[in-house]
Amino acid sequence: MAKDVIIACDFSSAEQTLAFLDRFQGRKPFVKIGMELFYAAGPQIVRDIKARGHRIFLDLKLHDIPNTVRKAMAVLRELDVDMTNVHAAGTVEMMKAALEGLTREDGTHPVLIAVTQLTSTSEDRMRKELLISSSMADTISHYAANAREAGLDGVVCSPLEAALVKESCGDSFVTVTPGIRFADSAADDQVRITTPARAREIGSDYIVVGRPVTAAEDPVAAYDRCVREFLGE
Repeated sequence: MAKDVIIACDFSSAEQTLAFLDRFQGRKPFVKIGMELFYAAGPQIVRDIKARGHRIFLDLKLHDIPNTVRKAMAVLRELDVDMTNVHAAGTVEMMKAALEGLTREDGTHPVLIAVTQLTSTSEDRMRKELLISSSMADTISHYAANAREAGLDGVVCSPLEAALVKESCGDSFVTVTPGIRFADSAADDQVRITTPARAREIGSDYIVVGRPVTAAEDPVAAYDRCVREFLGE
């Protein structure tokens, strides 16, 4: 599995996003399109960025009844993204339905992953607010096993749990890890975080980096630093 850095393009308009990507002067970083941008600019922003030659992780975290998710994924597969996701809490049946909807007639499909627990969720919040009495590690391991049973390609987890997922689901099971901060960056609203270099050591396949790059004075330099630290170059 080739490791890579994904930039979270969490902007509120197509204009902001395309202007940001213009700064990379012909380079084509892997980008994440999340709810904010997708809801602001619609499916066309996916087409526009794809036409520029970028790989795209469409991060909409679907979570609904299986039939609704199946139909939604059948629509999203026409956008030809490279990766997309659902919430693992939606059950094995829902994840199987998502995969069915996303699969093309030739049997191929974009990488499909499931969100285990958000990196803004602490174990204390998980217990008190979500009433999940199992530990964070046990919950994420169980959710990852459910995703694998459903036929998904991997999970979204914090980098702190990447090794645990690999141990329980195998090295080929993809780990996509947000919650990445440079050692000299602010944590913002993230709780379970680590650095790009440490994420590589722990077992992340892809790291998702937002504000440390997009809010940097020089985003291209920040991205290059992240790539160097994560890939060990």
